[in-house]
Order: sequence, then C-alpha cells, then structure tokens
Amino acid sequence: MASSDRGRHLGRRGFLTGGAALAGGVVGFGAGDRTAHSTSPDRATLADSGAVGDAREPFYGLRQAGVTTAPQTHAVFLAFDLDQNARRENLIGVLRTWTQDAARLTQGRSGLADLQPELADNPARLTVTIGFGPDLLGKVGLGDRSPQWLRPLPAFPQIDRLEDRWTGGDLLLQICADDPITVSHASRVLAFGVRGVVTQRWAQRGFRRAVGTDPSGRTQRNLFGQLDGTVNPAPTESDFETLLFSDGADQRWMRGGTSLVLRRIRMTMTTWEEIDRHSRELSVGRKLDSGAPLTGAVEHDPADFEAMNNVGLTVIPAESHIARAHSRNRTETILRRPYNYDDTPEPGQTSNSGQLFAAYQADPVRQLVPIQQRLAEQDMLNTWTVPIGSAVFAIPPGCQDGDYIGRGALED
Repeated sequence: MASSDRGRHLGRRGFLTGGAALAGGVVGFGAGDRTAHSTSPDRATLADSGAVGDAREPFYGLRQAGVTTAPQTHAVFLAFDLDQNARRENLIGVLRTWTQDAARLTQGRSGLADLQPELADNPARLTVTIGFGPDLLGKVGLGDRSPQWLRPLPAFPQIDRLEDRWTGGDLLLQICADDPITVSHASRVLAFGVRGVVTQRWAQRGFRRAVGTDPSGRTQRNLFGQLDGTVNPAPTESDFETLLFSDGADQRWMRGGTSLVLRRIRMTMTTWEEIDRHSRELSVGRKLDSGAPLTGAVEHDPADFEAMNNVGLTVIPAESHIARAHSRNRTETILRRPYNYDDTPEPGQTSNSGQLFAAYQADPVRQLVPIQQRLAEQDMLNTWTVPIGSAVFAIPPGCQDGDYIGRGALED
C-alpha cells in the first residue's frame, strides 16, 4: 500500500472509532433534489450494445436506489450487528463511510480505502441500499425514533423453521449489480471499511436471469420454473408512492423511506420434482409455460377466483398460492423483488436451493403480514417451501452529495 493510501485508510479508521464522526457540514435537501432511479438502457438493450459494464445507476436522490430500480442479475444482502460498545458517533461514522464509498462505487470510482481500485471500473448498474434493523436505534439511545412497525415479523409456527444464521441484524447492505465481480468487490470494500464498529452477521447471495437472456422482458422464473413476481404495483398507478414509501407520519425522518422484509425460503426441489406438471400448476394457480392464471391466457390476465370447472370445483383452487396471496384490499400491496439461491448442499441434503424473497412496502405490519398469515394458514406450496430466515429493515430515504444516509434519524 502506498504511503498516501495508508494514511487515507488510517484516517478513515480513526474517523469511525473516534468522536470526529460528528464533524463536518451537512447539505440538506434543496430544489435540486431528485429520486434515485434508473437512467440507463433496459436490460435487453444493454446486452445488445455491450454497455453492461459501463451502465450506472444514480446514488444521490430523494430515495435510495435498489428498490424501484429494475432488478439486477446478482445481489447480496449483508447484515451487520453494531458493537456493544459503539456510540451514536460511531454509527454516524459507519453511515458516512458507507454513503461516501457507495456513491463512488456506483459511479465506477474506487472506494476511499480501496485496495483493488481497478475492480471498480465497471459498475454494471451497481446499487447499494442501506437499512436499519429493529434494535439499531435503541442501541445508541434513540429507540423512540424507531417506526412502530420496525420489529420482527410475528411467528408463523405452521411454516417457520427460522435459523439464527439467516435472521435479524442491526444494519443491512443490499448490493446489486449485473456483474458478480462488481457485487463481490463492493461488498468487500464496504465491509472492510467499518471493521471494529460492526460485525457481519450473515451474507445471503442471490441471482436472476442474466442480462439479455430473455429479451422479451417478461417476469423472471424461480427455481420451481414459475414466473415469479407477476403481481406488482406499477409506478404509473396513482397510489404507487403511498403504498411503497412512508409519508413520515410515524417518524418524520422516514418520509420518503420504505421497509424491506427479507425471507429466506428453502425449496425442497426433490419432492417438487416428484409431482406432475398439472399438480404443480394447481398448487400455484398459474400455468407454468406462460405464467397465466388458470383462468387466463397470458401472464397479466386477472385471475378469476370464482370460475368453476365442469365438475363444480373452482378452476383456481382456493388453497393455491395465488388464491392465498391475492390481496383482499388495496392496502395489502407489496413490491416483490425476489432472487434465487442455489448453494452447496449441507450434510444429509440433496439440494440447497430456494428464494430470497425481498418485499418492500411503506408498512409491513399493515401490508405484508395479513398476506403472510393467510399463506401460513393454508397454501399448497407450503408442502415444498420452508422459511428458514427472516429479517425486517427500515430503508431510510436517500440523501444529497455531502450528506449521508440515515442522518435524519441520528441528528435531527
């Protein structure tokens, strides 16, 4: 390491662990505020133009990128626990460090203490999204600033087999890009820069279809072969903002923020592959080839849950996945952004595959929990799926250059 780089790194470490984290000016929101959203070509165009590596997503804005951003191919969700001796200024130092490094990395520039700067040259639509776990603010004496909904999901004993190694966490980094090396490098830079203040709790890696694999742009498939994520709110809908982003009524600093619920769901592939195609479609309520509901012809046709067949049974079984997950009212609307995982089988397993189910909404207690309760009570897919991890995070609003993510919770 060059002497200048060594000095820069040591300065960063001192900044995190000392009292200097509170120093420096903060730039507030102004007339130039904008929401962080994709300004790059769509995924199919990227593959055709050879511009995958050069594509960039904005970091600064009213909202954090990585929520409404078109899902990238690769993702890692990293959870950290705050050191028990850490103070508020230490946490501020972590958030400043992550904000500064993420702003650079997403634009193809190396982190401030980056030992492999060449790996930052191709951001490939990199996004870094920062989240707060249920206990974080309480650990620094600010528990009264946590939103009321920021707590673990209620227990679902019918289906949950949660493991500590995939559950909980004080801080979250959601890192997504269309290149796995970009994701790996960003993860290393961001985790390395805050050692001694936080400890990594878990890492969950997922993937989707590669850029250009399906030029039609249709919904991605999960490892059961299903189109997954068909029913999602669209930005063109009048209540999209209300459903997804907080209005700040609970906690003012969360205005423009959202929540992330991450569920790790193991898929028992061996038993799924033992049933015939028709049984698979009945359990889901959709056709495997097109993703259309059993009462429709194409993926986005509305499902008719009242339609009967010639023997007097509903065409879509009442206990099918889509019948149970179907929103009973508009309030029960979430934004799904799932990723697949396929890890090395553990002793006694023949496979270790599943889904990282990522759901975003303004209030998970009001929007997601009713859906999850119905699924836990009766869902045919429960025969082949087992939730083994669960975590809830507040995703603060974005920030402007010179500011840092989460300042409103810690300094206002």
